[in-house]
Parts: sequence; structure tokens; C-alpha cells
Amino acid sequence: MSSLPATFAEDVIDQPARAQFEVFLDEHRNALDGCLNGMTEEQVRQSLVPSRTTLLGLVKHATFVEKVWFDEAVTCRSRVEIGIPATPDESFILDDDDTIATIQRAHREACESSRLASSSLGLDDMVHGNRRGPLPLRWVYLHMLRELAQHCGHADILREQLISE
Repeated sequence: MSSLPATFAEDVIDQPARAQFEVFLDEHRNALDGCLNGMTEEQVRQSLVPSRTTLLGLVKHATFVEKVWFDEAVTCRSRVEIGIPATPDESFILDDDDTIATIQRAHREACESSRLASSSLGLDDMVHGNRRGPLPLRWVYLHMLRELAQHCGHADILREQLISE
């Protein structure tokens, strides 16, 4: 089971923006990771929508997103070097050996790597490895919050459908 972050959003109201971003990111990361808890392997692979989206695929995709924004964008390594798919759509594809445990472990490791990759940067520091060109870390954090919030909502709906079956 995923653990709650050591700090919650309410605890950083009067903290610097960087601390607020990091806490909000971690809350969303944990929420998405936790969407797999209490589910069966069959449930998390079940397709309920026309796209490739499944609960397990959402967390696998979130791992991809972490690597795109905090490895590719920050380190300028290519997706091939990182070992991730070329496109976001491909990141939802599940392999036979993908399980709740392996996907959660990969996601948690990617989140920890993201924290480390950005730890020495300031919010206004530029990252240069994204196709859009140089971007401030602040924009990356905001984009990640948007991405994670959307996928947490998707996960909530999928879980509700799976549990009510």
C-alpha cells in the first residue's frame, strides 16, 4: 500500500512556492499510485473505455510522464537512452509481466528519480531537453500537476466502475 506523503498541502500554505509544488506533486503521485491498491490483477487490466486506458496503464503512463519531464527534459537524454516509449499513447501498453507490484515499484522509483533530478534546480532554472525548447522548472511542475490531476480523476472513475461491477 502506498504511504501518504510526510507533508500535506495544508502544511505548506505559508512555505515557499517550491515546497508547495513538491507537496502537491507528491500528493497526486501517491493518489495515482494508490489507485491500484485493493484491486485484482484482472481489474486493473480491464478496459472500460475505447482507448488503451486501464488503471494499470494509467500508472504505467504516469511513470513515462515522470521520465519525460524529469529525465528527458532535465538531463537531455533521449527516450531511447532512458528506455521509454517514443509516444505517450505507447506508454499505456501493458506487457504480460506488468503487475500491480512491478508497475507501482517502477512508478515510485521514477518519482524518486524525478525528485533527485530537480533537487538542485530553482523554479526559474531552465530545462533544455523538451521538444518545446527551453522551459522553466516552474512550468514543468505546473504541467505535471495538470497531468497527474487529470489522471487521478480518470483513475477515480475507472475504480468506481470496477468496484460497482
